[in-house]
This record gives sequence, structure tokens and C-alpha cells, in this order.
Amino acid sequence: MKLVLSVRVEQTALAIDILAAKAPAISKSKLKDAMAKGAVALKRGKVTKRLRRAQAEVLVGDELQLHYDDDILSRPALDASLVLDAGDYSIWYKPPGMLSQGNEWSDHLALLRVVEQHFAQKRPVFLVHRLDREASGLVIIAHKQASAAEFSQLIQERKIQKTYHVQVKGVLSDALRLAGVVNEPLDGKPSETRFSVLQQQLQPARTWLSIDLVTGRKHQIRRHFAAIGYPVMGDPMYGKNNQDPAGLALQAVRLSFKLKKSAAMTVELPLQFHRFVPQ
Repeated sequence: MKLVLSVRVEQTALAIDILAAKAPAISKSKLKDAMAKGAVALKRGKVTKRLRRAQAEVLVGDELQLHYDDDILSRPALDASLVLDAGDYSIWYKPPGMLSQGNEWSDHLALLRVVEQHFAQKRPVFLVHRLDREASGLVIIAHKQASAAEFSQLIQERKIQKTYHVQVKGVLSDALRLAGVVNEPLDGKPSETRFSVLQQQLQPARTWLSIDLVTGRKHQIRRHFAAIGYPVMGDPMYGKNNQDPAGLALQAVRLSFKLKKSAAMTVELPLQFHRFVPQ
């Protein structure tokens, strides 16, 4: 069952009672589960935020927004792993298939919510950067607004070095391998992807690459290599004949940065999480 519902509160009452009256086809227990998983939002004035407590009292003029999808809400959350806890921020391994953050339909499948629950909601969580749902690897989560702002500034100034390992279809030409860069514009903006070859094989034709992003356009690595005829293996969006049951062969394996009040930091993806290691 899938339902989108918006209810203007006309009389002060409990959120669960209002939703149950307006969505009688959904049991109260399922509505409570949906609220706990982030499928209900409360709009009060100009502020909209998730409402998780079924027994929360809502006021006249409030608006309750329900995005209910049985399929999404029944999916189990994936396991993310803490790689580094630095107090003001933490670094996590995001598995393939996990969202970086939730949407209006829920957030229980998202890394940000998993991190929030890991710290028993005693730390705020701020997503510093995203990693595609299909991709896996290292993601930074800030736990203070000041830390989030500092990381955002580093990203804007291109002072966080992100290294990815990918497997692409085909064997790179000598000219491309020697050039070590793809700089096709994306969305009308300059875009640059630098790479080096880790390993190549002929049967089937595959190349493993280590990639450093100079710019950070949406799906940059995937779009760049599909555009030049070497799509990332397992990519469901870009490229042809590059299906792979193992999933998208793209991982964020290294992060390097320098914060104002700490030493330079380089974090490597633990070996047990590597999904695409050259043999």
C-alpha cells in the first residue's frame, strides 16, 4: 500500500489519533511504525521536521504529512560500521544500497539515521558529503555545527582529498592511461577526474583504477567513464553491457584532510570492507 496524506490540524489532539482517523486503512500499529521510521513530518509555521512520537500533541494550524509505503517501511536497515570516532566528527563505512540520508518516505534505511541511533541520539548529526546509494565506502558525519561548517569550507576549497577505487569495463587505451585524466564538462561546468591504473585484465576485459576527484559533480566518476566508453561495472544508470551481480564497483577508500585544531588526517577503508580488490 502506498499513500500520501496531508492533514491540517483543526483541533488540538494526539498525532496518532489524527492520522488514524484520516487513514483508516492503515492500522495504528503500522502508523506508529511509520512515524518511528521517519515517514511522518510536522509542519509548524515555516518549520518542517520529522515527527516520530505517536503520542505527540499537535496544535491547531499545524500540518501533518504522511508518506506511507509498505514496501519501503518493511525493508530492513543495512549495517554501517564506525571506522573512526573523533568526537566532533566520525567516519563511517557506508555499505552499497544504503542511502546517505533519508527522504520524505522514511529515514530508517539511511546512514545519517543509523549514526544518530548508534550514539543514542546524544550527538547531533550533520551530513558533510554524500556517497551514491549504489556506492560504498567512507563518509564523514559531523557532530557539531562548527565542525560541519569547517568541513563544508574544506570541500568548497577542494581541500579534502577523496580517493576511490573503481572497476571499469574494457582495457584503457595507451593514450588514455598515460594522460591519467578525464576533463569532460558536466552540466555545463568544468569537471576533472584524475586516475591511475591499478590493474588490467583481458578476459573479461576489465581495468581497476584509483581515482582522485578534482571537482565534485553529481555522479562525476560514473558519467565521465561512461562518456569515454569505459563505464563503471555494475552501474545501473550509465553505460551499456556493464551489468555486474556484485553491484556498483565504486568505493570511497581514502579521505585526507587537515582541520584547524588537529593534525592532518588520512583515513583508509579497512580491508575487510573492500568489495573490488584486484587479484
